Amino acid sequence: MDHLARAHELLAAHPVVDGHNDLPWALREQVGYDLDARDIAADQRGLLHTDLARLRAGGVGGQFWSVYVRTDLTGDAAVSATLEQIDIVAELIARYPTHLRRALTADDLEKARAERRIASLMGAEGGHSINNSLGTLRALHELGVRYMTLTHNDNIDWADSATDLPRLGGLSAFGHEVVREMNRIGMLVDLSHVADGVMRDAIATSTAPVIFSHSSARAVCDHPRNIPDDVLAALPANGGVAMATFVPKFVLPAAVAWTQAADRNMREHGLHHLDTTPQAMRIHEDFEAANPRPQATVATIADHLDHMRAVAGVDHIGIGGDYDGTAFTPNGLEDVSGYPNLIAELLRRNWSEGDLAKLTWQNAVRVLRDAEAVARDERGRGPSHATITELDGRRIR
Repeated sequence: MDHLARAHELLAAHPVVDGHNDLPWALREQVGYDLDARDIAADQRGLLHTDLARLRAGGVGGQFWSVYVRTDLTGDAAVSATLEQIDIVAELIARYPTHLRRALTADDLEKARAERRIASLMGAEGGHSINNSLGTLRALHELGVRYMTLTHNDNIDWADSATDLPRLGGLSAFGHEVVREMNRIGMLVDLSHVADGVMRDAIATSTAPVIFSHSSARAVCDHPRNIPDDVLAALPANGGVAMATFVPKFVLPAAVAWTQAADRNMREHGLHHLDTTPQAMRIHEDFEAANPRPQATVATIADHLDHMRAVAGVDHIGIGGDYDGTAFTPNGLEDVSGYPNLIAELLRRNWSEGDLAKLTWQNAVRVLRDAEAVARDERGRGPSHATITELDGRRIR
């Protein structure tokens, strides 16, 4: 069998719904949202991981665009920056209507597939984006945001991050209320980036399926950004989906220490370690020339997916590449055109075509539809106006 040719055929029928792409933030950082300067209808190789031709070549049929803002933006500044991120996604959809279709529901995903357009959804990355306000959470949902990652790399007042020092041990009382309100309005609870205690608390509280928009298996690579096996094993009862990420420092054990040194080098040059501007990439490249980088491959990601399928089951896995949110990508998955290489590798590992359809398309559509059903069931419950002061007694910082 020509596995790559078959992978293309499968993706034509069951395209990838990718859980996380940071193109909006890359556009902000690189060109201040000037879409003429980064016209994704043109070839953006060397500047971005993402453009329209490569999305098509990769068999992408649905994309959650991350409306991420950095955690050094706090309070109203974080909210404003999130609104600017939402605005640029709307501008992208309006600018490229033959390629992109705004999607809010599972039905919208199916309509986009029928029209051979890329369903464009949004996910807010980090609870700092709502500034401890349930009203702001609801406003983001009204603007089209369909998941919120509860934290990013730093703790927030009501939830611990995986990459910060534990402070709460999980969710605060207000954090549980955030999860309940997300269930009520039909916004998916995203548990990438959160501490283990938050994962377990959120799954216990949520009446709707949760997602991990871009996280892999901790048993394969012991990094706190990955999902422990007991949490993966809890997904079938919850109905959730874990979407494997491609970021080498999360998937390849040898890359963990190297990345820590590379990040330290970036900070020594006065740059944020997540910066992917051309200046930052030149510094990365100079560091890599002197310190060869461990190379993740397509097989590395397939190893994670094999494990995640074994523990959570094939109905509870997906893909969240994190393109344009990472400086480095695996060999064979250099940009959004690479998904066929991953599907070909899984075919070589005897994944069935039915299982691959679940991985790429069906599971993501189903989890969104299930969240919509929970929201319909909860229509009789009015919006929560609880505050963090009322529920937690005091602001933590």
